[in-house]
Amino acid sequence: MKIICIGRNYVDHARELGNEIPEEPVIFLKPETALLRNNEPFFVPDFAEEFHYETEMVVKINRVGKSIAANFAHRYYEEIGMGIDFTARDLQSKLKAKGLPWERAKAFDRSAGLSKRFIPKQRFKDIQNINFTLLVNGEVRQKGFTGDMLFKVDDIVAYVSKYFTLKIGDLIYTGTPQGVGKVNIGERFEVFLENEKMMDFLIK
Repeated sequence: MKIICIGRNYVDHARELGNEIPEEPVIFLKPETALLRNNEPFFVPDFAEEFHYETEMVVKINRVGKSIAANFAHRYYEEIGMGIDFTARDLQSKLKAKGLPWERAKAFDRSAGLSKRFIPKQRFKDIQNINFTLLVNGEVRQKGFTGDMLFKVDDIVAYVSKYFTLKIGDLIYTGTPQGVGKVNIGERFEVFLENEKMMDFLIK
């Protein structure tokens, strides 16, 4: 199983970090050891000074596919969930400044928070018409709308499959909206997909 992440997929988020708007999807990977499941706490690591949260809708692949056409991409996933891409932001900035890969800042252990459950996509009329929200200590920190994605879900599935064979159980983190911020010990994170609570865990 692999975790495929899409960066800079919301224009306002790309701008808030001072990045250019991409002309094609920005892809990076996380290993299976990055998963943080079952609402377990996120323990802030000690190898960087500033860790950020990035709330994202997650698509679970349900069949093997390679070089998938965009108009057939919807056949390759049946469920959606939520996730948080935890990022060592100061370390990422240092690596980017040197032209080095981001893995140490993005793919470390337990850096991919994942909802306990997934919801059948049939529950939604349109996967590109879904709202999601992150609350930190009861305060709204991020509000996302999948219609604002720069690259739509089916286009992402098709694009990714040109380079990586998609396998059953693979997860695609589809990008985060604006509002990312620093993780602080003692905070409570709650993530909603429309009105469904998907995640509820502590930062330690």
